[in-house]
Amino acid sequence: MTRINQLFPDGAWSRPQTRPRPLLALGGLVLAGLVLAGCASPTPYGPRLEGQQTGYTDRELAPNRYRITFDGNSATPRDTVESYLLLRAAEVTRAAGSDNFMFDTRNTRANTTYHALPPMPPDPWFGPPWYGRYYPYWGGWGFAYQPSVDVVARTRFQAYAEIVLLTPEQAAKEPRSINASEVIRRLGPDAVPPDSRADARQAPPPAPPPPPN
Repeated sequence: MTRINQLFPDGAWSRPQTRPRPLLALGGLVLAGLVLAGCASPTPYGPRLEGQQTGYTDRELAPNRYRITFDGNSATPRDTVESYLLLRAAEVTRAAGSDNFMFDTRNTRANTTYHALPPMPPDPWFGPPWYGRYYPYWGGWGFAYQPSVDVVARTRFQAYAEIVLLTPEQAAKEPRSINASEVIRRLGPDAVPPDSRADARQAPPPAPPPPPN
């Protein structure tokens, strides 16, 4: 059960390897790490600035209706993306002077991209380069004339919603009503602001203990 469900309960082919290739496997892991290095940290909780692809946006569509989005990077779990969307919806509600809101529409989309790692050089542990040329079935992963390649999949989640602000009278009658202050109280402490990671990297190391007397 995800964090949001706890808050609101209503609401390929396998490629067998024909022979061991430890150097190629190790090289593939290293390259995969380099490909994913740019997104090693989850998206912090903050606005999506111009030129960026992650963060939240909000826009007033009518006096009591807003559109909210949150885009995460490939290191941000779906549960976190949806929690940040809910938190931003609650903040917009309080900033507009209301205490309660409801979701009119809500959806989470997964965008997956695939990156093929470049082929590795011949493996000196398993014969000269011409080995796979004359024996193509042994040169790859079990398919004729197929080079040894690895594919890295990266998935980014985007959460989208339209919310409607409710008056106290409407909130009392609407079973889908959500209290904005309660959401902020529960989710706010776990939201990681954009500057916290930079501050952690730039913080000086602790001073060494004084020498014993």
